[in-house]
Amino acid sequence: MKSAGIDIGSRTIKLVVIDNGKITHVRKGETSFDPLRVCAEFLQGVDYDVITATGYGRHLFAQHYPCEVISEIKAFASGARHLFPACRTILDIGGQDTKAISLAADGKLLKFEMNDKCAAGTGRFLEIMAMALGYSLADFGNAACTARRAEKISSLCTVFAESEVISLVAKGAIREEVALGIHQGIVTRSIGMLQRVSIEDDIVFVGGVAYNPCMRNLLRDKLGRKVLIPDDPQIVGALGCALNGL
Repeated sequence: MKSAGIDIGSRTIKLVVIDNGKITHVRKGETSFDPLRVCAEFLQGVDYDVITATGYGRHLFAQHYPCEVISEIKAFASGARHLFPACRTILDIGGQDTKAISLAADGKLLKFEMNDKCAAGTGRFLEIMAMALGYSLADFGNAACTARRAEKISSLCTVFAESEVISLVAKGAIREEVALGIHQGIVTRSIGMLQRVSIEDDIVFVGGVAYNPCMRNLLRDKLGRKVLIPDDPQIVGALGCALNGL
């Protein structure tokens, strides 16, 4: 049986197909202003028996394709648990939201917290802060890793933080130290969310922000625990969707 899963996020769309228990197809791309067109391009030539959708655009997708719709929480819990069977705690930092998820030893959902009303501390926030400091997003985390100390950033509101960053640079602050301060602020906020849902080993970090080396290092250091990261942390929700159809 070929089961497809599609995660239509605010920033990226991810598609995963599982055939006989193995991932046979992965596609990722920007959501753009026309997510249905991107979905159609992703599905062109892809053979599947069933498809499950999640993400911001899941209900829009369901209006045009016969599919099952599941929540992002269920999709990420299923995907993370498949990759790391002992997974108990999940942190997902995506393009415009952050999710903290706590699972029981048997994998059942215990509690979750989701920040979807503000882009503070998300991938989009990092993009804007990187631009304010003159970095590409790919270089931003590496630059922060080189700082010896961090400039304190008072706000994680995107508008206020951008203004604060510009002001700090104008006063002669070292860019790398400002970058580290931004990353530390996001990690502190993320750990607060995790603590509110309960932190248990094994901790799995997923979403596009999990590619950021500074975020990885700071999470490990501040939690004082091992943090597990999939080879491709962006596809975990789509993988969970594909598993749902089996």
